[in-house]
Amino acid sequence: MTSDSLYNPTDEHRMLREMVADFTRQEVEPQAEEYDTRECLNVPLFRKLGELGLLGVTVPMEDGGAGMDATAAVIVHHELSKSDPGFCLAYLAHAMLFVNNFYNCSDAEQRARYLPRVLSGEWVAGMAMTEPGYGTDVLGMTTTAVRDGAHWVINGTKTYITNGPEGFCFLIYAKVDGRVTSFVVDRDCPGFSTSNHIPKMGMRASSMSELIFEDCRVPVGNLLGEPGGGLIHMMRNLEIERLTLAAMSLGIADRCLELMVNHAAERVAFGNPINRFGQIQRYIGESYAKTEAARALVYAVALDVGPAKHNRLGSDAAKLFAAPVGKEVADNAMQVMGGQGYCREYPVERLLRDAKLLEIGGGTLESHQKNITKDLTRAMTR
Repeated sequence: MTSDSLYNPTDEHRMLREMVADFTRQEVEPQAEEYDTRECLNVPLFRKLGELGLLGVTVPMEDGGAGMDATAAVIVHHELSKSDPGFCLAYLAHAMLFVNNFYNCSDAEQRARYLPRVLSGEWVAGMAMTEPGYGTDVLGMTTTAVRDGAHWVINGTKTYITNGPEGFCFLIYAKVDGRVTSFVVDRDCPGFSTSNHIPKMGMRASSMSELIFEDCRVPVGNLLGEPGGGLIHMMRNLEIERLTLAAMSLGIADRCLELMVNHAAERVAFGNPINRFGQIQRYIGESYAKTEAARALVYAVALDVGPAKHNRLGSDAAKLFAAPVGKEVADNAMQVMGGQGYCREYPVERLLRDAKLLEIGGGTLESHQKNITKDLTRAMTR
């Protein structure tokens, strides 16, 4: 397999990459610093993703989506994150955590109600799993749902929810008789509210908040699947979530490597470009090697992830390797660029802040290590 057939398996993938790369350069890059400072989502720009057909990249064409695969999802996250990982995170929360998950666990009636508005971007969406007292330990969640006639009554709090302040609909997980269950909750459901925006270190171009459910009444038609089916929905969607988060790290690494190489060629010290010095060459050489390794792993795993192809081992490995690479290459770029890299005149300062989240969100590095060990032990000790 050639590198191009891995990264752009078809002409459709290649055209998608070119379209997203052009959109990123022309539309995303110019606003990245402003919305990082404002600490909110650029909603008009987000809706342009809907016009491009990107908000349903993995949804079949017959249901209004682009009908593409995990590789296509990786391409979009990879290219967007070269300029604005925060904006890309809002995209991921909408297109992967809500749309992709919702599509695979909803019925025809639910799709007819939600897909047109979330695929266009009219409704910003998100997913709510984490609680104030429970993160990686998802089975410990305390949010509950109880049937009451034509409604489910939900009580609990979710936190660190991307798109919380701007979102209209959320795929949320709550326990029904002790079993994790999936629901769609709209902002106009009685008893639903959100907290103020939660300030954060990086990814500031996407905002987050708590989702608060106080005897929140949700129509029975907003139950996704069957009571107790939420854990399957969650685990199935985590694979493409982790893969696209790894693609975001790759985008950060690509951009920081480019900035580092250009700076080292132009900056002169002691009469020579600084790329003549061994210390700088080490930063550049190791950054390139690790970025290329991450690229190969992420795109190889993408070939084996889909609704009918489960690959937790691969998606965990991709994120476990790529997330630290994004942070390390951003850190190396800042070291090479010195004071310029540390100042907000250049995007390295923002990209380094953004990179850290990818070692935490969508599963911590420690959770990936646990999952990989568990899956390898099961496979090798039969």
